[in-house]
Amino acid sequence: NDANSIKRLHLIILLLFTVMRLTKPTLFTNLPVTCEERDLPGDLFTQLMREDPSTIKGAETLMLGEMLTLPQNFGNIFLGETFSSYISVHNDSNQVVKDILVKADLQTSSQRLNLSASNSAVAELKPECCIDDVIHHEVKEIGTHILVCAVSYTTQYGEKLYFRKFFKFQVLKPLDVKTKFYNAETDEVFLEAQIQNITTSPMFMEKVSLEPSMMYNVTELNTVICGDEGKSTFGKMSYLQPMDTRQYLYCLKPKPEYAEKAGVIKGVTVIGKLDIVWKTNLGERGRLQTSQLQRMAPGYGDIRLSLEMIPDTVNLEEPFDIICKVTNCSERTMDLVLEMCNTRSIHWCGVSGRQLGKLSPATFLSLPLTLLSSVQGLQSISGLRLTDTFLKRTYEYDDIAQVCVVCPYTSNES
Repeated sequence: NDANSIKRLHLIILLLFTVMRLTKPTLFTNLPVTCEERDLPGDLFTQLMREDPSTIKGAETLMLGEMLTLPQNFGNIFLGETFSSYISVHNDSNQVVKDILVKADLQTSSQRLNLSASNSAVAELKPECCIDDVIHHEVKEIGTHILVCAVSYTTQYGEKLYFRKFFKFQVLKPLDVKTKFYNAETDEVFLEAQIQNITTSPMFMEKVSLEPSMMYNVTELNTVICGDEGKSTFGKMSYLQPMDTRQYLYCLKPKPEYAEKAGVIKGVTVIGKLDIVWKTNLGERGRLQTSQLQRMAPGYGDIRLSLEMIPDTVNLEEPFDIICKVTNCSERTMDLVLEMCNTRSIHWCGVSGRQLGKLSPATFLSLPLTLLSSVQGLQSISGLRLTDTFLKRTYEYDDIAQVCVVCPYTSNES
């Protein structure tokens, strides 16, 4: 019995199993020791730093070296990065091992993934030989991950053996993304995305784009046009330091085939998703895609009144024209009457109480109107009333827009 136990123990340790994470090296940092020339050491410390091969010539006191060092620990793994690992099975005995099968699985909180490059067994492994494999996986979940490595093989005596090793690591969140929506009167949607770097190292923001839903076209508002070229509002070097936040702005407009369908656009809540690509340290790439961003659907009521055309500046006591757009957002046909009520500064030119006719569901009509302002400054256009003759319901529209009223002449008083 003792002989059998010794034999079995000898068979178990035939193979040596090694797992190592593959990461980029880091720049060597030194701690400079300096003193003034009048001190006892003189320029001894400065001279030693100049001769140190790990320091940058001409910048010895900046701590940053020009040599690379291998990682000393497992390091951090962030969501969106690629986890790479080297797996090696070495025959540490003097026997030939047969039918070696190496399997690597990654267990997350929601699924188990097979990362092995090959699922076929190796026929035999001679002494001092090894089986090497490199696995890659783009991390798409945060939280605890367990790398499960299993090896099965057959000894020269025909005995089948099997063992496993577990490697546990945490996946952290690299970015904090917050979004804000603004629904404009012209069916445009403005999205502000606040992106914060919550890691401990700077990031190079390679791309931050918005992939719109099928009903919208997107315009990026993060560049300034200078001549024929556009310059980024964040400068030439798009670095995001740890704990810094950057705001990205986008404008979404309904596609022409959906722009005229008021009821459809009104109910659209899915806007699109953000695609973020960054690089860290020595070019390690990370990528995140948010889930579909959703806004609160705007509430227009049964009738929506918006402006299609309005001048920015008008002259005092001179008529000016605007074009209003009246949209039926209800599910029934309306028979509308337009009433115009003058305010202290804005006076309507035209006939009040006129019939606009019938307006079918999900349709609109353009309404040209003429106004006149008797007061200078920034004036608010108010006083429109639309009455549905069938339900005897009146819709009031005040503070529709604002216009700047200026005096076209200057009086010279002597």
